[in-house]
Amino acid sequence: MTTTLITGANKGLGFETARRLVGAGHTVYVASRDAGRGRRAAERLGARAVPLDVTDDASVAAAARAVEAGGGLDVLVNNAGIQVEMVDGQEVAGAAELTAEMMRRTFETNVFGMVRVLHAFLPLLRRSGAPVVVNVSSGLASLSRMSDPGSPGHPYPGVAYPASKTAVNMITVQYAKAFPRMRINAVEPGFTRTDLNGNSGRQTVERGAEIIVRMAQVGPDGPTGGYFDAEGPLAW
Repeated sequence: MTTTLITGANKGLGFETARRLVGAGHTVYVASRDAGRGRRAAERLGARAVPLDVTDDASVAAAARAVEAGGGLDVLVNNAGIQVEMVDGQEVAGAAELTAEMMRRTFETNVFGMVRVLHAFLPLLRRSGAPVVVNVSSGLASLSRMSDPGSPGHPYPGVAYPASKTAVNMITVQYAKAFPRMRINAVEPGFTRTDLNGNSGRQTVERGAEIIVRMAQVGPDGPTGGYFDAEGPLAW
């Protein structure tokens, strides 16, 4: 039995990923900052709930202890994320409006939170026979795409969110090199309708979750240190 933990799994892409992996036979931990919402989501899915706030050391450590007591971990999906530069769920603050506080808050969840979770759960993953990590990134993280005037993401004016996801990509590469037995990849779900963007995305969570679910199920001979969307590898 494969055991999987998904951060930010009480709604959106995390919830849909959990639903699909439960259906694929995984034992899934729905990790959520709000314990009540996480518990209700887990009950709907037939999953296990674990409170986990990626910005809090004690919360993450407690979650790791709970998962260890439950038998260990094979797959970690780092899905929790925020987009501080969104205004009223629609407008995006550009470079002229960017503050250090916006950058700090975005990185606290999207980057430092992910590293905090990785650090806490690495001992469990290293005991697994086929450990997998999926880091949910974004197409806005691609330097080559964002510098190409012909790319759909090029007009996006925000700084903090793309920069945080570019950091996620570099962390993915470096962790994959450090732990060659693990399959560690970054994924771009696409512009999906979720609370993160005020439900302004162009595709459903079902479509967005496809690449997350696929990469959560890669075998020991699968890719590692890569950056993928539903169509295949992406340019950094």
